[in-house]
Amino acid sequence: MSSPRLVLGIESSCDETAAAVVRDGREVLSSVVVSQIAIHAKYGGVVPEVAGRAHLDQIVPVIDRALEEAGLDLGQIDGLAATARPGLVGSLLVGFSAAKALAFQRSLPWVDVHHIEAHVYAALMEHEIELPVCALVVSGGHTALYRVEAFDRMQLLAKTLDDAAGEAFDKVAVLLGLAYPGGPSVSKLALEGDPERFAFPRYRAKPGRPSFSFSGLKTAVLYHLRGGDATQPTPPPEAIEDRADVAASFEAAAVASLVRPTLDAAEEQGLERVVAVGGVACNQRLRTELTAAGTARGLKVHFPSPAYCTDNAAMIAGLGYQLLKGGKRAQLDADVSPRG
Repeated sequence: MSSPRLVLGIESSCDETAAAVVRDGREVLSSVVVSQIAIHAKYGGVVPEVAGRAHLDQIVPVIDRALEEAGLDLGQIDGLAATARPGLVGSLLVGFSAAKALAFQRSLPWVDVHHIEAHVYAALMEHEIELPVCALVVSGGHTALYRVEAFDRMQLLAKTLDDAAGEAFDKVAVLLGLAYPGGPSVSKLALEGDPERFAFPRYRAKPGRPSFSFSGLKTAVLYHLRGGDATQPTPPPEAIEDRADVAASFEAAAVASLVRPTLDAAEEQGLERVVAVGGVACNQRLRTELTAAGTARGLKVHFPSPAYCTDNAAMIAGLGYQLLKGGKRAQLDADVSPRG
């Protein structure tokens, strides 16, 4: 059988139900994402069981809409791809089972996709980037650096020792009384503040042991809000003075803690190209500072479009095409995994 050209991708690893149709791994014919932000906002974070039930409600309408927007029907689809790992098991099972059922019903080739590899592919899908590259994957659940040799061959270079960067943004947003999701809320408030007002710490890894850490930064913000006395209660948001300055100073420290290790790792690996992907890669300060610092070091830095930084199925379909083209196929006994 010839390589599939039109691939339907399905993504349901966390709290977005998504489907997309991509031609030849790059041309996005449709990309539908239904977010659960409004559902989880009252809880201040994603509730796994609630997320799984919401996926069940949305998966069929989302697939139908993706096909409709692409101007296609299932009979014209050549292959399927679905996220299998990592993620919330209950959520993963919904999209993965849908893809498996369609593959069986239509006798279509299909493939299981690694969510992190797909995020990296999102940048490669939009830009002509020669491999290998250094990839910063930064989101609410992941903060890590990889050496990317091929679409499905990535070597871990560094990871966070505690919180992911996006998780730290969410926790600081709670301290400041900002709306969920925390990352965009903190960044919006930070535009009104002075990023140099407070000297929050920048994590520095030990020589030869690249890593990230955001727990200390998050704790420094907490202690600052308590007036430097850890025994004092955290003040209510309306009582916090200079909230915008706190947000801006935190964001500046968080971004600095991402930029330098990423560029250091790229240079140590002898790589001339860097990609930054994942939800936090939407952050404008990160985009500006990583690009400027990379250019100063003679490195080329690329980001996906914001729509392809957050979870989406176009990246799943795009990487799925490459895997199917390379001969990979999933069997009907394939399963999901919460870990990579």
